[in-house]
Amino acid sequence: MRKFLVLLSFVLLVGLLAACAGDESSGESSGDGGEGGGLEGEITLYSPETPDLTEELAAKYEEIHGQKVNVHYAGTNVLVNQMLAEKENPQADVWYGGGGILPFESAVDRGIITPFVPESAEDWEVVENGIKMKHEDGYYTGAELFVLGFSYNTDLVSEEEAPKTWEDLLDPKWEGKIQFPNPAASGTATLMVLSYMMQHGEEEGWEYFQKLAQQANSIPDSGSGPTKSAAMGEAHIAVGFDFMAYDHKAKGETVDFIVPEKTPILVNPMSLVQDGPNPEGGKNFMEFMLSEDAQQILANWHHIPINPDVESKTPLNLDAISENAVDLDIDWVNENYDRIRNEWQNNIN
Repeated sequence: MRKFLVLLSFVLLVGLLAACAGDESSGESSGDGGEGGGLEGEITLYSPETPDLTEELAAKYEEIHGQKVNVHYAGTNVLVNQMLAEKENPQADVWYGGGGILPFESAVDRGIITPFVPESAEDWEVVENGIKMKHEDGYYTGAELFVLGFSYNTDLVSEEEAPKTWEDLLDPKWEGKIQFPNPAASGTATLMVLSYMMQHGEEEGWEYFQKLAQQANSIPDSGSGPTKSAAMGEAHIAVGFDFMAYDHKAKGETVDFIVPEKTPILVNPMSLVQDGPNPEGGKNFMEFMLSEDAQQILANWHHIPINPDVESKTPLNLDAISENAVDLDIDWVNENYDRIRNEWQNNIN
């Protein structure tokens, strides 16, 4: 009887240890993204970019790495505010996109992003050919390139007569035929205003935009709205990013794009979220974003790829546009961004 009780105790002890080991194993592979989860945990991506684009990127990553990517879509300002609200308990691992570097620059001191540079970008210069490719302390890295310029309706405007400089927009022949986004609402248009003022000063800048506003038949809040209007013939000329025009053109609409002689050219960045639940997964996704697979997807959506091994689907690439890049004083932009946006309504009648 005594031998039987000892044997029974041994069997129960072995079973208990096995159950504990099973619990530990289950915790490690549960995919909660917590400590020890590593690349086995799911990745959460915050992005304001086109949902179909980000879902395609997520699907390709999952296909290659077997790791789930949950995409959370909202506007840039909404996402920034959400990350600020979640600072004590971050929910995202990666933030990708925001119409260029400005939202990321302003986020650096807010404690919502943390330094990480993908291996393939470690040797990049911070600024190459007048374009800031990554943050000097590694808080963000460019994933693609955006060019601010002029879309034009090819049924209404020939390539020869289309404006080639920002000053050309003031030609009397364009009166009532131009659209540009509202800088009080659109980051795209705020970039336009800040860039001009950096080159010409605020006094001359406000004079310029007073005149430009009088040329417009509409100043919508949406950054993509003017380009859509040009494609539909509701405007002859529109201010917007290059991919907006080429996306409409690829759908058979009568629109094309002009890169102004001197204009903002920005990387559209990605960043690792501070204290995100799955930092290793986030880093791996950022590495993927510079791979040929991801860059090809971006190129297919008419974005300018940053990986030299991927060919752009538009006439624009880094070599073709670098001479047009205007040197942006990022410190000045950060100091004046909110003020200029707030003053727009008071200065432009």
